[in-house]
Amino acid sequence: MSTTLTGTRVAFVSTDGFEDSELLEPWKAVTAAGATAVLIAPEAGTITGKNGHEATVDLTTADAVASEYDALVLPGGVVNADHLRLDAAAVALVRDIVTDAKPVGVICHGAWILADADVLTGRTITSYPSLRTDLTNAGATWVDEEVVCDLGLVSSRTPEDLPAFCDKLIEEIAEGPHPQREA
Repeated sequence: MSTTLTGTRVAFVSTDGFEDSELLEPWKAVTAAGATAVLIAPEAGTITGKNGHEATVDLTTADAVASEYDALVLPGGVVNADHLRLDAAAVALVRDIVTDAKPVGVICHGAWILADADVLTGRTITSYPSLRTDLTNAGATWVDEEVVCDLGLVSSRTPEDLPAFCDKLIEEIAEGPHPQREA
């Protein structure tokens, strides 16, 4: 299995209030492996993490097209996650990427938008513990583990899980799209 991601494009969907390390560490990991990372947000300009890191937006959610990306990363941060799930274009982009069976990494509160995208039925996932009820109500099986992978959906709980999360994310992106579960 190759860990080089040369030629792959990874969409990072985020907005103000993201958990700084949950954007920065996966970004560093995928770009170090050769991928092109693209920051997508509801509005153009810059976004600011809850600890002050500023990041330049490459594209708005309204202008992003799922077919242009090989994978998706959804950083956490309560404010970030809560605002993203209210952005219809972000929800549609996430739904399209998940439906296309492309690798998706979600950490902490980043998983919240998956409930709004209605893509959790039958999936196993972890997250920050306070999301357990929301994700379960959306059809997922929630578990408390450092990193969980379910057909290319990589999830972790908190920044402490970032090393395992980034390793598994790189592995899944290198593998490419996963076939959907049989009905």
